[in-house]
Amino acid sequence: MSIGTASAVLNRPETVSGTTRSAVNVAITELGYMRGGPVAELAPHWRRSSFATWLFQPAATGWYPKKGPRGGHPVSILAEPWPGVPVRGRGAAARATACWLPIAAGLTPHGLRHTHKTLMDGLNTPPKLMDERMGHEDGSVQARYSHITADMRRLLMAGLTDLWEAGLEQRRALNPGSPVAVLDALLKG
Repeated sequence: MSIGTASAVLNRPETVSGTTRSAVNVAITELGYMRGGPVAELAPHWRRSSFATWLFQPAATGWYPKKGPRGGHPVSILAEPWPGVPVRGRGAAARATACWLPIAAGLTPHGLRHTHKTLMDGLNTPPKLMDERMGHEDGSVQARYSHITADMRRLLMAGLTDLWEAGLEQRRALNPGSPVAVLDALLKG
């Protein structure tokens, strides 16, 4: 069932067929849903919003997804100022002078978590601290007797900061400015 159908059953049951109402009510009972009850743990931000669809996917693939009758299409940009600014609105493709290149084929928000874990491995981060940052819980005996210290956090932050600054230097070598205000300030800072 769609969210809209479930909402209609809860808010305007007379607009939904009896069979569909029954199916939704069975699901409500099985899931233990209580109207006005406490909110369950929130999903990651890319599932709660259109972050993955309209920001992450275009950056990772170079393409906007299919929407309605319109198929997927490349992210049109103005090549100047380099590295390009997305062109939006009616006739964007006709006004564009280039398209985004994908960051990496098959990159997903979940894949970034794997990259973060790999970077922490390279920085010799203690497993307990990695689990905390990844949102994992290790129920092993080892995890019970291991604790995260301020020094562990400081070393991890210093290592990640060094990696960030090296990446910023590599980006600065390509071009010292950016049309993205935050990145431009970082490159010139």
